[in-house]
Order: sequence, then structure tokens, then C-alpha cells
Amino acid sequence: MYVGDYLARRCLYSPNKLALVDATQSPPRRLTYAELNERANRLANALQARGIRKGDRVGMLAYDGLHVYDLFFACGKLGAIFVPFNWRLHARELERLIGKTEPALLFYETEPPMQDVAEELRDKTSSDWVPLSADDGDSLRRWLDSATEAPVSCYTVTELDTACLLFTGGTTGEPKAAQISHRQIVWNAFNTHLADVQTTDVFLNIFPMFHTGGLFAFTLPLLILGGTIVQLRRFEPDWVLELIEQERVTLLAGVPTMFQALTESPRWPEADLGSLRYCLSGGAPMPVPLIRKYAKEKGVVFRQGFGMTEFGPSVFSLSAEDAERKAGSIGMPNFFVDARVVDVDTGRPLPPGEIGELVLRGPTATTGYYNDPEATARLFDVEGFLHTGDLAYVDDEGYFFIVDRLKDMFISGGENVYPAEIEAVLYQHPAVARCAVVSVPDERWGQVGVAFVVRRTGKSVTEAKLLTFLREHLARYKVPKRIVFRETLPVSGAGKILKKALREEAQRV
Repeated sequence: MYVGDYLARRCLYSPNKLALVDATQSPPRRLTYAELNERANRLANALQARGIRKGDRVGMLAYDGLHVYDLFFACGKLGAIFVPFNWRLHARELERLIGKTEPALLFYETEPPMQDVAEELRDKTSSDWVPLSADDGDSLRRWLDSATEAPVSCYTVTELDTACLLFTGGTTGEPKAAQISHRQIVWNAFNTHLADVQTTDVFLNIFPMFHTGGLFAFTLPLLILGGTIVQLRRFEPDWVLELIEQERVTLLAGVPTMFQALTESPRWPEADLGSLRYCLSGGAPMPVPLIRKYAKEKGVVFRQGFGMTEFGPSVFSLSAEDAERKAGSIGMPNFFVDARVVDVDTGRPLPPGEIGELVLRGPTATTGYYNDPEATARLFDVEGFLHTGDLAYVDDEGYFFIVDRLKDMFISGGENVYPAEIEAVLYQHPAVARCAVVSVPDERWGQVGVAFVVRRTGKSVTEAKLLTFLREHLARYKVPKRIVFRETLPVSGAGKILKKALREEAQRV
């Protein structure tokens, strides 16, 4: 056992405990830690036979499932680097990311859209493309069936070696490959445990596993601790509600759009969520009306969290007791996190109440961006603080609040405008299900806001009425110039609204 071989270490203490419920199969497949470790050893031996060594990249383009765990843990045993790709991306986008990271092997799912991408890119990349399953020829399934389960060792792996490359959200530009070290993984497990995740917890993973929320927010920490993961193939609200009941799930994490979608499921009125200790919302502030709906109708409490690909992702926590009293807050830094709010221009720490950039320091920071020393240098300051690009403030009690992304803030008529503040007011209107505010150039004011709104099912509201509602709650310079109604909003693989796409649309309408 060595750094990176998390399953072998866990098998010392609880080999026969249920580790994973693979709900992508019917009926769901149940694996103990010993069984999961045996599969990882088999795949590690098969990868080694194909020439994979420490530091080599091994990619995956697939929906979530047991195969993701197989490959992640097999790579850990070899000291290889796991690289999950976002299957939602266009083939041309994937081609650039594959070119950046150059995986020696790239496992892919043999159905659209992954099969189509493989056919288009196989001859354009240096990677050896291997199907997850196939009736003949090489496949991950055949490798597992034919390989030995003998333990695999790579004793030269250290805590600062890279375990995984995760691509940043790409909501404001092309994604960068953040290096996730073994140190980051382990210290994140400490922070997650101290933020009230227990060895007895059952976590239903509804995030995609090419995202830090799916792979590292609860999943890896809980497997290190000895808990149980219930894994979905894709987020499907009806199936999520059924699995919570069926598997007696205790923890559920998601972004507000996911939690809203659950309440719109036909199963919601009869769903039994009594096993949940709490839900954790991240990615954006959880609307208070939605918190109250869960509490009133299902007796479910919420905690707010904050994390990012490059740090954590367990960075801040807000307790359920403070969910309404400190609505909009991300809480306080987790135990092994040093957080400050600093002046954007000077880097000087700011007192409570003043808005500046959130900076973080601690052992859960990325070691940098893969093959991008310039971007890595810009990420950290001379004191070792990672600059998040988020505007924030701290209140007198030490609670942190994210005001907006530094790149989302705009100046209208000489005044700073924070779209997140406008969105928070829009969510108070009973007809608004989802919303996003972006800025567009304006000859008179420099920049003005445009709000994109999805109406709640069965509710009706006009642009004029929404603008009047906003004027009753906000200064006039903050009120958007216009409102655009949509059936849906574009979202990233992590469920975050893609404001870059909305900005482009706003300039056309």
C-alpha cells in the first residue's frame, strides 16, 4: 500500500462493507470494498501490460458508472493520471483538450455522442482509443475479465504527484486542466469529514464525474472514510427520488437547478426523503423559497457549500441552522482552509463588509495547470494565496458571502453592478423558476444588464411586471434594460448556467 492506493488501504479496515451501488445497471449492482479493489487491481495489471506507467495520462469519455471508479483507482495504483472528459462538449472542443493532455489511452462509451466523437477524432489524436465494451477486439470489459487480480505497486508516488486532471468549468473561456494531487485529495477528505460527513453516510452522486463535484466533493472522501456511494448514470429527477427511498440515502449534493428540478418531478408529492440527514447546495446561492419548500413539504434541511476545481472542493460550509438566517452566505472556511478578502488592485486584506476578491491558501490547492506555467503563475500570489476570481465580503460574525464573479460584475453609469444581487431578487418573484443576468455594451451607460428568465410551470408574468418588481427592490441603475424569456437556460456539465453563451445571445437580441 502506498500513496494513491486508497482501496487497498480501506480494505484493511472494512473489506466486506458495501462501497458502491452502481445504479446505472438494472438491477443496481452492489460491490464491497474488496470487490472494488479486485477490479482496480485487474485493470491496473491490464494497463501495465499495455505500457502505462507513472505519470502517463489515461482518459475516459463516458457517462458515469462503475467503469469510472475502475479506471480512477487503477490509475492510482500505477501512479498514472486519470483524465475524465466532458461528453457534452463538441468534438472540436474535445480535440483541443485531448491535444493539451495527450492521454496514451482513451476509453470511450460505444454509443452516441461518445461513439461519434471517437470515430471523428481517432485519427486526429495520438491517443489509443479503447471501447468500454465490445463484442470483439480490445475493450475495458475484456481487459478486466482476462487480467490477474495480483496487487499492483508504484512506491515512487508522492503526495504532490498528480492523480487526476480536471478541466475548469469553461464558463468564461476555454477550460484549463487543473492538476489534482494526492495531497489535495486526502486533505479534502479531512475537511469533508470535519464538515459533518460520517463513515455511516450513504451518498447519492448526481454530479457528473468529469466534474470536481462528482469525483471529489463527497465521493472520494466518503470512500476513503468507508461510507457508501450510490452512483447514477445521468441526473434524472424521477430516478433520484426513487433511489433516495430505495437506498436510504443520507446525503445529497447538487446545484440549485437540480434541486428545483426534483420538485418539478411527478414523483415529488409522494417521495419519501426522510432518510436524508441534509442536502448540500453549491455552485450558486440556494433560493430561500426553495429551502423553505424542502423544509415544509419534506422535512429536509439544507447546508450551503462552496468549492472549486482548483481548490478543495470542500472549502466553505454553512450549517443547516444558519440556512435562512445567513441566506446567501457560503458559511465559514472549513478547518484546513485559510481564506481572505483582499483589495482587487493592491491585494490588501479588507475589513468586514468591504467587497474584494476571495483568496485561499491551504493543502487542498491545486499544484497548477497542466503544461500551462503562465496560467499557474497568475493563479497564485507571492504569499501562496490562490486567487479565485470571486468577489466576496465577510460579515461581522465571520460568515463569507460571494457577491459575484469578478468577470461578471459590470459598471453601469460609473456604478458597480453585481448580477448575482439582481438574480437573488428575481428569485423572490413567484413566477420565476430560473434566471441569469448578464451585461451588454450600451452607448449611454457603458454597460447595462439583460435578464434571462425561465417562468415557473403554470405561472405567467410579463416583462413589464418583472421590471416593475425589480424597481421596487433595487436601485434604478441595477435594473436590467430588458428581460428575455426562455424555456431553458444553457448549463455546463456541472449544472452551472453558462453566462458566456447568454452574453453572446444578449448582444443579438
